Amino acid sequence: MQINEQIQEALERFQTGENFYSQHLFGYHQATYNGEEGFVFRVWAPNAQQVWLVGTFNNWDDSIPMEKNEQYGYWEVFTSRAAEQDLYKYKLRQADGREIMKIDPFAISFEERPGSAAVIYTIPERKWKDGLWIGRKKRSNAFRRPLHIYEVHASSWRQNEDGTPYTFQQLKEELIPYVKEMGYTHIEFMPLMEHPLGASWGYQLIGYFALSSYYGKPEEFQDFVETCHINNIGVLVDWVPGHFCINEEALPRYDGTAQFEYQDPDRAQNIRWGSVNFDLGKPQVQSFLISSALFWLEMYHIDGFRVDSITNVLYLDADEGPWQPNHEGGNRNFEGYYFLQKLNAVVKLGHPESMMIAEDSSSDTQITGLIETGAVGFDYKWNMGWMNDVLRFYQMDPVFRKDHFHLVTFSFMYMMNENYILPLSHDEVVHGKKSLMHKMWGDRYNQFAHLRNLYTYMLTHPGKKLLFMGSEWGQFLEWKYDEGLEWRDLQDDLNYKMQQFTRHINHLYKTEPSLWELEQSPETVRIIDADNTNESVLSYIRQGKKKKDFLVVILNMTPVERKDFAIGVPYSGVYEEILNTEKQEFGGTWVWNNEDCQTEEQPFKDFDYQIRTIVPALGALILRPKQINVRKKKKQKY
Repeated sequence: MQINEQIQEALERFQTGENFYSQHLFGYHQATYNGEEGFVFRVWAPNAQQVWLVGTFNNWDDSIPMEKNEQYGYWEVFTSRAAEQDLYKYKLRQADGREIMKIDPFAISFEERPGSAAVIYTIPERKWKDGLWIGRKKRSNAFRRPLHIYEVHASSWRQNEDGTPYTFQQLKEELIPYVKEMGYTHIEFMPLMEHPLGASWGYQLIGYFALSSYYGKPEEFQDFVETCHINNIGVLVDWVPGHFCINEEALPRYDGTAQFEYQDPDRAQNIRWGSVNFDLGKPQVQSFLISSALFWLEMYHIDGFRVDSITNVLYLDADEGPWQPNHEGGNRNFEGYYFLQKLNAVVKLGHPESMMIAEDSSSDTQITGLIETGAVGFDYKWNMGWMNDVLRFYQMDPVFRKDHFHLVTFSFMYMMNENYILPLSHDEVVHGKKSLMHKMWGDRYNQFAHLRNLYTYMLTHPGKKLLFMGSEWGQFLEWKYDEGLEWRDLQDDLNYKMQQFTRHINHLYKTEPSLWELEQSPETVRIIDADNTNESVLSYIRQGKKKKDFLVVILNMTPVERKDFAIGVPYSGVYEEILNTEKQEFGGTWVWNNEDCQTEEQPFKDFDYQIRTIVPALGALILRPKQINVRKKKKQKY
């Protein structure tokens, strides 16, 4: 097989892990051969004995054998028999002589499940209209901007009456206006790549370059992203580079050997997820995965990824099965560690404004920050410790909270260790875990009071935010991947008012710079009182760039109203209440806000002044300086 210089260069880069556009090499491509128009197909299968191209164009028979290039381990064939919309697979005689049909790993479209054949499909050229959004991203510092993510499972946010999922055209018409009205800054989709089983929620992938046919056509998703950007909403997508679907027709033992996965069966097998782990130290696998990431960023203009299951990538003992220590005697998976650094470096080189988010439950490796300092290079990390502590606390009977108050204060001790996102995600509301509302202690009224308190705590705690769909109105039922959300809940007064509260505090978060301007600096927060365990009231200040730009937050974690409650403040003057979670409009009982607070010149812990107010039972208050004197108090001379 003769190959031209351009193809040879692309193959060499693929072999060395440096071809980040390998979909231009493999898969199918329109071509002309000896004056005849058709398609050239290429597939990487170095240890296969023979490969055939099979599909609807040849009745799935062996009439189109492919030719192997021994040097680079790939197979190629040109045919004029294939056409747009045809289905195809590769039939491999594997290393042991077994014959099996396999998917095209580089396909950009698949038939509807349960079928797994690829579709010859050309994504139309698009003239994008989101230049203003792209320009703003490049000019602004994302770390000093608000980030509140609405996490969505595309096929269960809302469904048609016949149970079919909304198309992206329908989501464009309803989801985007809803997200904008509710005050979120970004939508994050659970994986949209091709996967054969809906029950996997998209985390068991077969098509790393293909939008799942279950969600529609690629150009429909492009249109959705563009409309989001025009409406100042970012789009993030979950991506799974650690493990892949175990289905036989997919990537496992593709050519009859451990081609995409680790050679060691203990490392290849992912027991917890019932999947197969990528060999992230193999150069060709690195080319494959990084190409997938860049493809989604560039083909769909998405704003970044939430990278799933980082713990499984970083540590040899993350799974349930046997494992062997590395050459240093430890548990770090060096292949995974260096792959993630390489992934982030390549993505940031080409798309510095893109957002890379890690879902990691460990604390042994620096996840966010500069690669040069030893960090993995992500922009943000999910704060799983905060999430676990907080949900444990809010589920607890308030009688015992004074003995466990550290669960809501400990996060302030390590809040600067990473660039965190505070996630209340789909993982916390699935079968057997209860919804967020149902987790809360007490009767239904108190559960909603708790939820408002929790969201106030999350929105005012340092760190970016993420909330799963349905949680904004306190859906009582757990999330079901194959059913739409319980939108009829909003006919109930408490659910409707909960939704309006979430909308109100989301917009408050976006418009108050003190809640995000200095988030990478310890100056962003100043604790007023984290030691009031007996009354279980937590208070702190969120600070903006300007001295006068700050908010005072008071969280009452018990169902006992605190009258004439004193807290310290940094400056003398008047403070006004801008949020009271127990207002009637939010589902509480208060008709009016507290009156403005005038400071008393009386020390309170580290503060020279204090104010007094009423803190509702299970209520949260946010106060803002109305008229204050920021000049330092003169020391008395003796």
